[in-house]
Amino acid sequence: MENPEFLHPRPGASVSRRNVIRSAAIGAAAAASTSAVSGADGKAPETKPDDRRASTTRYDRMKKSINQWAFPYPDRMNLRECFQLAKDAGFDGIELNYDFDNDLSPKSGTAEYTKIRKMADDIGIEISGLCSFLFWPYPLTSNDEKKRSRGLELAAKMTQAAHDLGVENLLVVPGAVHIPWRDDHEPVANDVCDQRALEAIGKLLPTAEKLNVSMNIENIFFNGYLMTPMEMNAFVDHFSSERLKVHFDTGNIMEYQFPEHWARILGSRTKNIHLKEFTKKGTDHSLECFRPLLDGTTNWPAVISELDKTGYDGYLTFEYFHPYAHYPEALIYQTSDSLDRLLGRI
Repeated sequence: MENPEFLHPRPGASVSRRNVIRSAAIGAAAAASTSAVSGADGKAPETKPDDRRASTTRYDRMKKSINQWAFPYPDRMNLRECFQLAKDAGFDGIELNYDFDNDLSPKSGTAEYTKIRKMADDIGIEISGLCSFLFWPYPLTSNDEKKRSRGLELAAKMTQAAHDLGVENLLVVPGAVHIPWRDDHEPVANDVCDQRALEAIGKLLPTAEKLNVSMNIENIFFNGYLMTPMEMNAFVDHFSSERLKVHFDTGNIMEYQFPEHWARILGSRTKNIHLKEFTKKGTDHSLECFRPLLDGTTNWPAVISELDKTGYDGYLTFEYFHPYAHYPEALIYQTSDSLDRLLGRI
């Protein structure tokens, strides 16, 4: 902070040559600043849009959603609290996770799922989809026949659960050549993986069609299978079914590819979407490389624009695996705000 005596000497104080020069310099700087703000002619310059804002386009067709993994469930929040927080933060929907030890599990049935559906309806939050980590311990393409069989059984139960919940979208991982985060998975040859994946989906699809559930194949990249959008298209098109589509994950291919390219090539096959933020600046390629939304290197204006061109009007579901240890609601509200900005609503 400037010493006020340099600008306004107190009565009786000596005014040195240094002080006079400094005072003049400060005055000149202030005048230059005023000139820069007002313009050379003294008029205020024309206001320009904030160029930090990439787009002023408003995307109203897409809906905001968040995956349950972003909440401290079930340790610190129950299902109702998750629903209510998502609603309060401004989300249209929440994506639920199927596992062995939570509200959505093989231990639950139609009666339990009907109650969950009613709870969501009472709160006013949609259930945007159903997904699960169980495709990793029980891959549909495992070399272990018992694991393949168990995977098929669990996928069928998930399909029924989605139906009972009144949920149209079920995320499906069709197979894996490699699962780098598990030490109990034997690598599967690419052609064998493809053959088994096609066979498994062929077995599951008739039930999904009967129950009006859309099985959406997720791009993973880390599993070494369906590595390009063209491969994904060929897999989905093989079945020619309205109940087999794509669950596009923007973050899973970010390490070496670009989601805006995938969005265009997948086109209308995309039925549901995970928004995962990823940073290409890091070297940790585990789940830790995924970041809170906007804290990464994804070209979100390009991604959203390409999705809009395809006519996508479904959910944009933020998926994140690390609830905040303190004030976990902050992540939920921050994400809702970020989605509003992506969609041009702020």
